[in-house]
Amino acid sequence: MRPVRAERATRVSRGQAPARERGVKRSKVQPGTARRAKRPGVVARLKERVRSWLAFRRPMFSIGLSLVAFAFVAAFFVSGKAARMVHGATDGWNALVADAGFGISEVHLAGNQRTPPETILAALGFQPGESIFGADLQSARARLMQLDWVADADVQRRYPDAISVRIVEKLPFALWKTQAATYVVERSGKVITADVTPEFAHLPLLAGDAAPQDAADLVDAVAAHRAIAARTKAYQRVSERRWNLILDGNVVVQLPEAGWREQLDTLEKLIVDDGVLERSVAEIDLRSRTHYFFVLKGQQPQQGKPADAGRGREL
Repeated sequence: MRPVRAERATRVSRGQAPARERGVKRSKVQPGTARRAKRPGVVARLKERVRSWLAFRRPMFSIGLSLVAFAFVAAFFVSGKAARMVHGATDGWNALVADAGFGISEVHLAGNQRTPPETILAALGFQPGESIFGADLQSARARLMQLDWVADADVQRRYPDAISVRIVEKLPFALWKTQAATYVVERSGKVITADVTPEFAHLPLLAGDAAPQDAADLVDAVAAHRAIAARTKAYQRVSERRWNLILDGNVVVQLPEAGWREQLDTLEKLIVDDGVLERSVAEIDLRSRTHYFFVLKGQQPQQGKPADAGRGREL
């Protein structure tokens, strides 16, 4: 065997260059520069295998397993265990917060004149020491709005341990007398309460069906006529169409369905100028636009005299 060096030298001497000198490139790998391709982790490979196995090999098993899981979750919620767990956690948190100084210890009331404080506190439903964060203010306000005299209410937290309540009460406008009872009503006609106390005795008295809804304009117009207002005892609704005024001595004044404002001017003149109430009058009928009629006690209706020229039209 010939030595390798001698053979290489022989080749060189013969004009044969080494492979690297003949254009053959050899790549060199530096240590630490090559990176191996990342392989998925064990958990990822396991999940992928299970997913492919369930999806492609056994679809019915996958669907059945999903239905079983859904039924289990639904039964968990329907049984109430989930709600009890949530309530238990909430109660524990509220107790912790209350012990930290955020428990309700005071309730500040404002605006209530006819609604007793104990009634408001009972409607609020807050317990001493209850967490101020857990207090349901919206539900408390809704319960306040159910009280007779409450028109509006505002419930707010005052940290760290107080609740502020501001009440806007309804305004009494009149008394409405029915066959069943007598009610205090608002100007709109809505009933406030059936608890009528002596403090409401000065309010206008309404009588008849559907009286509260239509009385405000008439009551205001009568108040503008001093002589009539001083003698009016009640406002009587007739057939849900028109009004009668009940004056002192139970004198009945019949007003028309339309044009009753002008007839109030006529009645004011009859009382002040003609002294009609000083006679033994039982009824005054102002429903006619041209004449008025009056009924004396124990007598038949009589026609009044026409108006003079200064009043602008004939009565």
